[in-house]
Amino acid sequence: MEFSKEELSEAKRQLDSTLHKLREVVKTLQAKENPERYKAQITLAKRRIRAFEIANTFILRALEQ
Repeated sequence: MEFSKEELSEAKRQLDSTLHKLREVVKTLQAKENPERYKAQITLAKRRIRAFEIANTFILRALEQ
């Protein structure tokens, strides 16, 4: 499937925004009084962060071509 440079740039912008929000969520949850209580949410957020970082890498490669 082919995507235009504009589509890829917008997708990267959206991923960057979501990554920022997810990183803030992790910080917030880890700063809570009992972060162990939020272990599942923290793990999920970290996995999503990693997935979005991987997607961003592929978008950057596609934009460089």
